[in-house]
Amino acid sequence: MDGFQAAPDYSAIKQRQQAMWSTGDYAVVGTTLQIVGERLCEAADVNAGEHVLDVAAGNGNATLAAARRFAVVTSTDYVDALLDRGRQRAAAEHLAVTFRHADVEALPFTDSSFDVVLSTFGVMFAPNQAMAAAEMARVVRKGGRIGLASWTPEGFIGQVFKTIGKYVPPPAGLKSPALWGTTGHLSELFPGLKVDASKQSFNFRYKSPAHWLEIFKTYYGPANRAFASLDATKQLALEDDLLGLLNRMNRGGANALVVPSEYLEAVITK
Repeated sequence: MDGFQAAPDYSAIKQRQQAMWSTGDYAVVGTTLQIVGERLCEAADVNAGEHVLDVAAGNGNATLAAARRFAVVTSTDYVDALLDRGRQRAAAEHLAVTFRHADVEALPFTDSSFDVVLSTFGVMFAPNQAMAAAEMARVVRKGGRIGLASWTPEGFIGQVFKTIGKYVPPPAGLKSPALWGTTGHLSELFPGLKVDASKQSFNFRYKSPAHWLEIFKTYYGPANRAFASLDATKQLALEDDLLGLLNRMNRGGANALVVPSEYLEAVITK
């Protein structure tokens, strides 16, 4: 049939994603984003004693922020190495957190189990976006909140995605993760729920554009795997494109890198 496009093979895509996020060490990048988790917990009004679920938690930024507010926190991810990094951080601060291997598209919790569900730059990468949103809505109680921080399409990381996508196209039929950074798309993903959202900015602070590039090539799964899939000529071209983007957006002057990156902070009430 003309124009027919088969549905994406979400299972195969997820397996590749798991392998991607297991490469490098996302925690090296993730720890620099801690302030976003703190801000999100304030926006979602996380209170002591509330049952909080952090999905696609990575190394636990929102997890730790909620635990610091004396919430009862469960931290989940489908990459065990990242959960281990979260455990180490929680232990260092003597915070009581339950860590559990779980896929956000099939959460192992009963309906209405949590007062708050959080995700900072995590759930946006789930291949089946509708399923991930439905699962978060299912496990939060009526009157509960879903707090999300997601990179916008127009912001710096959104531009990084587009730049990498020119060299390594995403799987056919897969929606862009950056759509989570738009209010309209969140309203579609969470029909009937109240969406309050505002654009925020996080500053990437590194020694130089070359320093940022080296860290992301080495430790950030999507960049690491993208470069590994290219031949030497295309690797150099991608490096040049990313360095050009970094230099255009740098607000740190000649001796440092300060790049503002826009993200959408959303609180969705059930």
